[in-house]
Amino acid sequence: MVSSERVPTMGVDKHWRCYVSPAFVERTPVDELAGVWMHEVAHLLRDHHGRAGRLATTDHHRTNLAQDCEINDDLVADGIPLPGFRVVPGDFGQPDGKLFEEYLPHIPPTPMNHDCGSGAHGHAVPWESQDGHNVSPVEAEAIRRQTAEAIRAHGRARGKLPAGWKRWADQLLEPVVDWRAVLAGAVREAVAWASGALDYTYRRPSRRATAMAGVVLPGLRRPLPRVAIVIDTSGSMGEAEVNAALSEVEGVLAEVGIRGNRVTVLACDADVHTVARVTKTADIELAGGGGTDMRVGIRTALSMPDRPQVVIVLTDGYTPWPDENPACRVIAGLVGKTPPQPPAWVEAVYIR
Repeated sequence: MVSSERVPTMGVDKHWRCYVSPAFVERTPVDELAGVWMHEVAHLLRDHHGRAGRLATTDHHRTNLAQDCEINDDLVADGIPLPGFRVVPGDFGQPDGKLFEEYLPHIPPTPMNHDCGSGAHGHAVPWESQDGHNVSPVEAEAIRRQTAEAIRAHGRARGKLPAGWKRWADQLLEPVVDWRAVLAGAVREAVAWASGALDYTYRRPSRRATAMAGVVLPGLRRPLPRVAIVIDTSGSMGEAEVNAALSEVEGVLAEVGIRGNRVTVLACDADVHTVARVTKTADIELAGGGGTDMRVGIRTALSMPDRPQVVIVLTDGYTPWPDENPACRVIAGLVGKTPPQPPAWVEAVYIR
């Protein structure tokens, strides 16, 4: 706690110091002071300054208002009294229960009338100080987890929690990672690994050749890998999930410069039905609908004249796998709620 004549009401910095105006304390009822205290602490618990740093906007006042909307709807739902200057989602025609990132596009430029500090929007403000104890990132995370566990225990005891606080506690204690980000990361990493192979070429002479008159030295090149996508088209596969995963793979490959004749798609159930080099998802024909054996698709991909360095298998996982690593990177995009675990040499991404 930092007593400050410069802060208008209360605010927090990203080092978990809370600045309090003595004049504001004098004129504000105790129950409303408790509400403001909970509001400011919520900025820190919900890592608002960290999340704000990942946004493209530079209007930290609008960001602060959106964050206030995320917090205050839960405080109001829990019957916590707040001063008259409170901001709620309804002020901007928005429903309760959303994250501040969702509220932000709906908040117009508004004159600055309250600033919660860098602990909210991440920008240092004049009334913040460098003196006093800093809460380290490790301590901050421990405080968040302890608070989330207490909120859960409170909910079990009383049977009622504001939706926003329950969602925050659940996500902190049981984080859900977006499968798209995991799949994209796995594909990028595999492509980078395969691209790391260097080869010599006389099409690009070595820069050292000028030092050796009469000798042509080859240069080095880093070729783009070839990628095979084996799609499980058995009857147990949902077309919507397969298309979603395929679109993600297609987007990542295009982003790293792999497309056209470097990507081969194989539709496979217990047999390979189609093999095609495609330039866009719409070109793919998903033939099949029988049993499932992805070994056939992987074997066919690796026996092609242009052998792939990366094989991506989109399947529900109910398939036999090769007995050993086929000497290339294999990524399995596993579709469904409870797909079985593939062998350890397969990089598994669970597509929920």
